[in-house]
Amino acid sequence: MSRIAESELILNPDGSVYHLHLKPENLAQTIIVVGDPGRVKEISKHFDHIDFMTQNRELFTHTGSIGNKRLTVLSTGMGTDNLDIVINELDAVVNIDLEKRESKKEQTSLNIIRLGTSGALQGNIAPGDFVVSTHGMGLDGLLYFYKDGKRVMDADLAEAFTTHTGWNENLPAIYAVHCSEKLKRIVGAGLTEGITLTAPGFYGPQGRELRLPLAFPELNSLIETFEYDGKRIANFEMETSALYGLGSMLGHQTLTICTIVANRVARTFATDYHSDVERLVRLVLERVVEL
Repeated sequence: MSRIAESELILNPDGSVYHLHLKPENLAQTIIVVGDPGRVKEISKHFDHIDFMTQNRELFTHTGSIGNKRLTVLSTGMGTDNLDIVINELDAVVNIDLEKRESKKEQTSLNIIRLGTSGALQGNIAPGDFVVSTHGMGLDGLLYFYKDGKRVMDADLAEAFTTHTGWNENLPAIYAVHCSEKLKRIVGAGLTEGITLTAPGFYGPQGRELRLPLAFPELNSLIETFEYDGKRIANFEMETSALYGLGSMLGHQTLTICTIVANRVARTFATDYHSDVERLVRLVLERVVEL
Protein backbone atom coordinates (compact mmCIF):
# COMPACT_ATOMS: atom_id res chain seq x y z
CA MET A 1 0.00 0.00 0.00
CA SER A 2 1.73 3.19 -1.18
CA ARG A 3 2.30 6.16 1.08
CA ILE A 4 0.63 9.42 0.02
CA ALA A 5 3.12 12.28 -0.17
CA GLU A 6 2.88 15.43 1.94
CA SER A 7 2.35 17.55 -1.18
CA GLU A 8 -0.69 15.47 -2.22
CA LEU A 9 -2.42 15.04 1.15
CA ILE A 10 -1.78 18.29 2.98
CA LEU A 11 -2.37 18.25 6.74
CA ASN A 12 -2.43 21.05 9.27
CA PRO A 13 0.00 21.04 12.22
CA ASP A 14 -2.71 19.45 14.40
CA GLY A 15 -3.12 16.56 11.93
CA SER A 16 -6.44 17.72 10.45
CA VAL A 17 -7.06 17.82 6.69
CA TYR A 18 -5.93 21.06 5.09
CA HIS A 19 -9.09 22.92 4.06
CA LEU A 20 -11.80 21.36 6.22
CA HIS A 21 -9.74 21.30 9.47
CA LEU A 22 -11.32 17.95 10.37
CA LYS A 23 -10.06 14.78 12.03
CA PRO A 24 -11.93 11.44 12.06
CA GLU A 25 -13.43 12.03 15.51
CA ASN A 26 -14.95 15.34 14.33
CA LEU A 27 -17.10 13.81 11.58
CA ALA A 28 -20.40 11.92 11.65
CA GLN A 29 -21.23 9.26 9.06
CA THR A 30 -24.29 11.25 7.93
CA ILE A 31 -23.41 14.71 6.63
CA ILE A 32 -25.64 17.53 5.45
CA VAL A 33 -23.85 19.94 3.11
CA VAL A 34 -25.03 23.44 2.20
CA GLY A 35 -23.51 26.16 0.09
CA ASP A 36 -24.05 29.11 2.44
CA PRO A 37 -21.92 29.20 5.64
CA GLY A 38 -24.75 31.08 7.37
CA ARG A 39 -27.08 28.14 6.84
CA VAL A 40 -24.95 25.81 8.99
CA LYS A 41 -26.17 27.34 12.25
CA GLU A 42 -29.74 27.38 10.91
CA ILE A 43 -29.54 23.60 10.71
CA SER A 44 -27.45 22.86 13.80
CA LYS A 45 -29.86 24.93 15.95
CA HIS A 46 -32.14 21.90 15.66
CA PHE A 47 -29.49 19.59 17.16
CA ASP A 48 -29.97 18.47 20.75
CA HIS A 49 -26.25 18.89 21.29
CA ILE A 50 -23.26 20.28 19.35
CA ASP A 51 -19.91 18.73 20.31
CA PHE A 52 -17.62 20.15 17.63
CA MET A 53 -17.37 23.38 15.61
CA THR A 54 -14.71 24.67 13.25
CA GLN A 55 -14.38 27.06 10.32
CA ASN A 56 -11.88 27.91 7.60
CA ARG A 57 -12.69 30.38 4.83
CA GLU A 58 -16.25 29.54 3.68
CA LEU A 59 -16.05 26.04 5.15
CA PHE A 60 -17.99 25.91 8.44
CA THR A 61 -18.63 22.61 10.25
CA HIS A 62 -20.89 21.74 13.19
CA THR A 63 -21.10 18.15 14.47
CA GLY A 64 -23.65 17.09 17.05
CA SER A 65 -26.66 14.88 17.57
CA ILE A 66 -30.42 14.63 17.45
CA GLY A 67 -31.38 11.97 19.96
CA ASN A 68 -28.98 9.09 19.34
CA LYS A 69 -28.25 10.13 15.75
CA ARG A 70 -24.90 11.87 15.24
CA LEU A 71 -24.87 14.40 12.39
CA THR A 72 -22.46 16.79 10.73
CA VAL A 73 -23.54 19.91 8.84
CA LEU A 74 -20.92 21.51 6.61
CA SER A 75 -20.87 24.49 4.25
CA THR A 76 -19.09 24.00 0.93
CA GLY A 77 -19.30 27.40 -0.69
CA MET A 78 -20.36 27.61 -4.32
CA GLY A 79 -19.22 25.62 -7.32
CA THR A 80 -17.90 22.22 -8.36
CA ASP A 81 -14.34 23.38 -7.67
CA ASN A 82 -15.24 23.71 -3.98
CA LEU A 83 -16.97 20.31 -4.03
CA ASP A 84 -13.79 18.79 -5.44
CA ILE A 85 -12.02 19.92 -2.26
CA VAL A 86 -14.82 19.03 0.14
CA ILE A 87 -15.60 15.49 -1.10
CA ASN A 88 -11.96 14.48 -1.47
CA GLU A 89 -11.14 15.72 2.04
CA LEU A 90 -14.24 14.18 3.64
CA ASP A 91 -13.20 10.88 2.11
CA ALA A 92 -9.63 11.33 3.31
CA VAL A 93 -10.83 11.88 6.88
CA VAL A 94 -12.59 8.49 7.02
CA ASN A 95 -10.73 6.35 4.47
CA ILE A 96 -7.08 7.35 4.80
CA ASP A 97 -4.96 6.74 7.88
CA LEU A 98 -3.80 10.33 8.26
CA GLU A 99 -0.76 9.38 10.39
CA LYS A 100 0.49 6.61 8.09
CA ARG A 101 -0.74 8.40 4.94
CA GLU A 102 -2.15 5.15 3.56
CA SER A 103 -5.62 4.09 2.44
CA LYS A 104 -7.40 2.01 5.06
CA LYS A 105 -8.16 -1.63 4.28
CA GLU A 106 -11.76 -1.21 5.46
CA GLN A 107 -13.52 1.68 3.74
CA THR A 108 -16.33 3.79 5.22
CA SER A 109 -19.30 4.90 3.13
CA LEU A 110 -20.65 8.31 4.13
CA ASN A 111 -24.21 9.57 3.64
CA ILE A 112 -23.83 13.06 2.12
CA ILE A 113 -27.03 15.03 1.56
CA ARG A 114 -26.91 18.42 -0.07
CA LEU A 115 -29.66 20.93 0.74
CA GLY A 116 -29.58 23.71 -1.83
CA THR A 117 -31.55 26.48 -3.46
CA SER A 118 -32.06 26.62 -7.21
CA GLY A 119 -34.10 27.88 -10.12
CA ALA A 120 -36.67 25.66 -11.80
CA LEU A 121 -36.47 25.02 -15.55
CA GLN A 122 -39.99 23.63 -15.99
CA GLY A 123 -43.12 25.74 -15.84
CA ASN A 124 -44.94 23.34 -13.49
CA ILE A 125 -42.33 23.59 -10.69
CA ALA A 126 -43.14 26.57 -8.50
CA PRO A 127 -41.05 28.59 -6.04
CA GLY A 128 -41.37 26.84 -2.68
CA ASP A 129 -41.37 23.33 -4.18
CA PHE A 130 -38.69 20.79 -3.22
CA VAL A 131 -36.84 18.92 -6.00
CA VAL A 132 -34.87 15.69 -5.58
CA SER A 133 -32.04 15.35 -8.11
CA THR A 134 -32.22 11.88 -9.70
CA HIS A 135 -29.11 12.79 -11.68
CA GLY A 136 -26.51 15.51 -11.54
CA MET A 137 -25.56 16.51 -15.09
CA GLY A 138 -22.37 18.54 -15.21
CA LEU A 139 -21.58 21.29 -17.69
CA ASP A 140 -18.20 21.86 -16.03
CA GLY A 141 -16.08 18.88 -17.15
CA LEU A 142 -14.75 18.06 -13.66
CA LEU A 143 -15.12 14.28 -13.81
CA TYR A 144 -12.99 14.03 -16.95
CA PHE A 145 -9.96 14.89 -14.80
CA TYR A 146 -10.38 11.52 -13.00
CA LYS A 147 -9.47 8.13 -14.46
CA ASP A 148 -12.58 6.46 -13.05
CA GLY A 149 -14.94 9.26 -14.03
CA LYS A 150 -16.47 7.40 -16.97
CA ARG A 151 -17.12 4.35 -14.79
CA VAL A 152 -19.84 6.20 -12.84
CA MET A 153 -21.30 8.24 -15.69
CA ASP A 154 -24.64 7.65 -17.39
CA ALA A 155 -23.20 7.93 -20.88
CA ASP A 156 -26.55 7.52 -22.65
CA LEU A 157 -28.11 10.43 -20.77
CA ALA A 158 -25.13 12.66 -21.45
CA GLU A 159 -25.13 11.74 -25.13
CA ALA A 160 -28.88 12.36 -25.45
CA PHE A 161 -28.50 15.84 -23.94
CA THR A 162 -25.47 16.62 -26.09
CA THR A 163 -27.40 15.66 -29.24
CA HIS A 164 -30.61 17.47 -28.25
CA THR A 165 -28.84 20.75 -27.54
CA GLY A 166 -26.30 20.55 -30.38
CA TRP A 167 -23.72 21.06 -27.63
CA ASN A 168 -20.98 23.48 -28.65
CA GLU A 169 -17.62 21.72 -29.07
CA ASN A 170 -15.85 24.67 -27.42
CA LEU A 171 -17.65 23.88 -24.13
CA PRO A 172 -16.66 21.09 -21.68
CA ALA A 173 -18.01 17.62 -22.42
CA ILE A 174 -21.24 16.72 -20.61
CA TYR A 175 -21.34 14.07 -17.89
CA ALA A 176 -24.22 12.71 -15.79
CA VAL A 177 -24.27 10.63 -12.59
CA HIS A 178 -27.20 9.03 -10.75
CA CYS A 179 -28.05 9.74 -7.11
CA SER A 180 -28.06 7.17 -4.31
CA GLU A 181 -31.25 5.13 -4.59
CA LYS A 182 -31.12 4.43 -0.85
CA LEU A 183 -31.04 8.11 0.09
CA LYS A 184 -33.69 8.98 -2.49
CA ARG A 185 -35.99 6.32 -1.05
CA ILE A 186 -35.54 7.36 2.58
CA VAL A 187 -34.83 11.10 2.49
CA GLY A 188 -36.43 12.14 -0.81
CA ALA A 189 -39.63 10.11 -0.61
CA GLY A 190 -42.68 11.78 -2.11
CA LEU A 191 -40.87 14.86 -3.43
CA THR A 192 -40.71 16.10 -7.03
CA GLU A 193 -37.95 14.35 -8.97
CA GLY A 194 -35.93 15.53 -11.94
CA ILE A 195 -32.52 15.84 -13.53
CA THR A 196 -30.41 18.68 -12.15
CA LEU A 197 -28.05 20.65 -14.37
CA THR A 198 -24.86 21.77 -12.65
CA ALA A 199 -23.38 24.89 -14.22
CA PRO A 200 -19.84 26.29 -13.79
CA GLY A 201 -21.24 29.78 -13.11
CA PHE A 202 -24.37 31.72 -12.17
CA TYR A 203 -24.76 34.13 -15.08
CA GLY A 204 -23.66 33.11 -18.59
CA PRO A 205 -23.53 29.35 -17.91
CA GLN A 206 -27.13 29.50 -16.65
CA GLY A 207 -28.35 31.69 -19.51
CA ARG A 208 -28.46 34.99 -17.61
CA GLU A 209 -27.52 38.03 -19.66
CA LEU A 210 -26.63 41.36 -18.06
CA ARG A 211 -24.00 43.34 -19.97
CA LEU A 212 -22.25 40.38 -21.62
CA PRO A 213 -24.05 38.74 -24.57
CA LEU A 214 -24.47 34.97 -24.46
CA ALA A 215 -22.70 32.62 -26.86
CA PHE A 216 -25.51 30.06 -26.50
CA PRO A 217 -28.72 32.11 -25.96
CA GLU A 218 -31.03 29.26 -27.01
CA LEU A 219 -29.70 26.84 -24.35
CA ASN A 220 -32.43 27.32 -21.74
CA SER A 221 -35.24 26.77 -24.23
CA LEU A 222 -33.53 23.57 -25.40
CA ILE A 223 -33.14 22.46 -21.78
CA GLU A 224 -36.84 23.01 -21.17
CA THR A 225 -37.82 20.63 -23.99
CA PHE A 226 -35.31 17.87 -23.19
CA GLU A 227 -36.70 14.54 -21.95
CA TYR A 228 -34.91 11.27 -21.25
CA ASP A 229 -36.40 8.02 -19.97
CA GLY A 230 -39.50 9.87 -18.78
CA LYS A 231 -37.48 12.47 -16.86
CA ARG A 232 -36.99 16.15 -17.59
CA ILE A 233 -34.44 18.68 -16.40
CA ALA A 234 -35.97 20.22 -13.30
CA ASN A 235 -33.46 22.82 -12.16
CA PHE A 236 -30.12 24.59 -12.45
CA GLU A 237 -27.55 24.84 -9.66
CA MET A 238 -23.76 24.66 -9.21
CA GLU A 239 -22.69 21.65 -7.13
CA THR A 240 -24.64 18.40 -7.61
CA SER A 241 -22.75 16.79 -10.51
CA ALA A 242 -19.48 16.96 -8.55
CA LEU A 243 -21.16 15.63 -5.41
CA TYR A 244 -22.65 12.66 -7.26
CA GLY A 245 -19.62 11.94 -9.42
CA LEU A 246 -16.89 12.13 -6.80
CA GLY A 247 -19.10 10.55 -4.17
CA SER A 248 -19.93 7.61 -6.42
CA MET A 249 -16.30 7.01 -7.41
CA LEU A 250 -15.28 7.02 -3.73
CA GLY A 251 -18.11 4.75 -2.59
CA HIS A 252 -20.31 7.26 -0.76
CA GLN A 253 -24.10 7.69 -0.81
CA THR A 254 -25.13 11.12 -2.16
CA LEU A 255 -28.35 13.05 -2.69
CA THR A 256 -29.35 16.63 -3.45
CA ILE A 257 -32.67 18.20 -2.52
CA CYS A 258 -33.20 21.82 -3.55
CA THR A 259 -35.73 24.39 -2.47
CA ILE A 260 -36.94 26.15 -5.61
CA VAL A 261 -36.55 29.90 -5.15
CA ALA A 262 -37.25 30.97 -8.75
CA ASN A 263 -38.87 29.72 -11.93
CA ARG A 264 -36.70 30.61 -14.92
CA VAL A 265 -39.51 29.90 -17.40
CA ALA A 266 -42.15 32.06 -15.70
CA ARG A 267 -39.48 34.51 -14.45
CA THR A 268 -40.90 34.42 -10.92
CA PHE A 269 -39.05 34.53 -7.59
CA ALA A 270 -40.09 33.37 -4.12
CA THR A 271 -41.27 36.16 -1.83
CA ASP A 272 -40.00 34.41 1.31
CA TYR A 273 -37.71 31.52 0.42
CA HIS A 274 -36.12 31.46 3.90
CA SER A 275 -39.27 29.91 5.36
CA ASP A 276 -39.27 27.35 2.52
CA VAL A 277 -35.66 26.44 3.29
CA GLU A 278 -36.58 26.00 6.95
CA ARG A 279 -39.42 23.65 5.98
CA LEU A 280 -36.99 21.52 3.98
CA VAL A 281 -34.46 21.45 6.82
CA ARG A 282 -37.08 20.19 9.28
CA LEU A 283 -38.30 17.55 6.82
CA VAL A 284 -34.81 16.22 6.10
CA LEU A 285 -33.78 16.15 9.77
CA GLU A 286 -36.86 14.06 10.55
CA ARG A 287 -35.84 11.58 7.84
CA VAL A 288 -32.06 11.31 8.27
CA VAL A 289 -32.46 9.79 11.74
CA GLU A 290 -33.61 6.65 9.87
CA LEU A 291 -30.22 6.26 8.16
